[in-house]
Order: sequence, then C-alpha cells, then structure tokens
Amino acid sequence: MTDPGPGISASLDATGTEDDLRSLLRWLRADETAGVRAGLAAAPPPPAGGMGSGFDMLQFAVSGGLSVAALVVSVLQWQTSLRRAPAVTLRRGDVEVQLTAQAARDEETVRRFVALLDGDTAPAAPRTRTEGSGGDDGTA
Repeated sequence: MTDPGPGISASLDATGTEDDLRSLLRWLRADETAGVRAGLAAAPPPPAGGMGSGFDMLQFAVSGGLSVAALVVSVLQWQTSLRRAPAVTLRRGDVEVQLTAQAARDEETVRRFVALLDGDTAPAAPRTRTEGSGGDDGTA
C-alpha cells in the first residue's frame, strides 16, 4: 500500500494473530460503509537475533470524520462477530485508542474515540447529572 499520509494504523493485542489481522482486513474491505483504503504493513525489523513476525499492523487512509466513525464502528462490529476478539489499538499521530468488544456497548466511549481519532483534541467530557436531596448547590 502506498503511504496514506496522516492515516490511521491498527494493531492487535498479544492475543491477536496474523490470521486475526488478515480477518480484520477482509472485514473492512468488505464493509462498503467504512469507506477506507486499508492494507497490511510490514512489521518493524526484529531485534538482533530475533525472528520477524511478518505483518503486524494495518494502515488506513481515511478522509474525514465520517470515515473515522465508520472505521471505528466496523472494527467494533468485527470484534463482536468473534468468540474471542483481540483488542485493536488504533493510532493516528500521537493519539492512540484501544477498542474492545465491550466498548461497543457504550455509545459515549465510541463517540470519544471517534472525536480523538478525528483530531478533536478536547472531546467533551460526558455530562453526568447528580440529583441530591438538598438545594440547587447540591448541599443537604
């Protein structure tokens, strides 16, 4: 794959295998809503005396917030389709988020991941409302 510029890369946690990575790549290529170009990236060179691991990363070229959101949702859908899904770490520049199948259950978490990967460096904190028995200032 050619250099996508400021794209997003994905790697799997230690439970993931190269087959899992290829499965995710096939899933994303088949998902027409994701709208991303994806390809395998070679692993960095192994340390002296070590063996290489082949491919250990996917690289994506995305074109804006809609594609970032579609990518995140597609990865989460892939994870929920598996019995034991590895965590997927998505990186864009200095921003790194780790997607798990459990993250798909929390819409606010998914929104924050998308905002971070889309370049919104200060996503809104989730609003929580506390109801107390006291007055307007929350004191009893």
